[in-house]
Amino acid sequence: MGQHVNCLSRNMATGSDSRTGGPAGAQRGAPPRASGGRGPYLLSMTTVDVLAVAAHRDDVELTCGGTMAKLARQGHTTGILDLTQGEMGSRGSAQTRAHEASVAATVLRVTLRENLELPDAGIVNTPETRLLLAKVIRRTRPRIVIAPAPRGRHPDHRVASQLVRDACFLAGLTKLDPDYPPHRPLKVIHSVTFREDQVKPTFVVDITDEFETKLKAIRCYASQFDGTTQAGEVYPNGEPLYDIIRHQSAHYGALIRCKYGEPFFTYETMRVDDLTALDVSTF
Repeated sequence: MGQHVNCLSRNMATGSDSRTGGPAGAQRGAPPRASGGRGPYLLSMTTVDVLAVAAHRDDVELTCGGTMAKLARQGHTTGILDLTQGEMGSRGSAQTRAHEASVAATVLRVTLRENLELPDAGIVNTPETRLLLAKVIRRTRPRIVIAPAPRGRHPDHRVASQLVRDACFLAGLTKLDPDYPPHRPLKVIHSVTFREDQVKPTFVVDITDEFETKLKAIRCYASQFDGTTQAGEVYPNGEPLYDIIRHQSAHYGALIRCKYGEPFFTYETMRVDDLTALDVSTF
């Protein structure tokens, strides 16, 4: 397993892509450094407010694509880190999925998309993989990290869920990595879309205005989804995959009395300051 991170940094102003072996958006050569703390530290080229981490290209689009699109519309910077290239997929190829992921990133208006190049169908939670992920977290410095659901039928999804939590904690250790200053995200939330065996969602994001954008991003993965009835954690019911996604999103929306939604789970209890501001009618 190499130490290289394949970076795809999208310039939303120009629509151009850059692939580098260093921080997203960096030019070839050594990134600049800044002194401070135990430094000198490498200066991060791109930081984000929210980073979604998933095992495979297309996982983010399926599980929380509407939320990512909504965050971008609200003016937040967003990023996607795919842990593998999807080379073990039954359909398409890693190269095809890379292109599809690039197009989908444009649809969702994410600030950056990177790939950690861990082995597909072979993600493990080890000191080495935790360090690789922690370095990306320290460099991109997200406030919120979206992780996969704690449960999942694909082993990569289950392992990635805990790997993300562990790496987020380790990223805050001062002595972990001399290149970037410590950073521990404020919150890790788990996207539990399609996981009906998971506990009740802690909250649901209203993606009514973003659903068609979510579906457009999913349709970018034609090699994976066109003509199929299941994918990832989406169980088949005989309907086309795109119809199942619409119906499931409507189901989650109904939980908060809106048209479409995406569910999330946190281990922490959510705080309320003003009871009169509570939303979602009981009746």
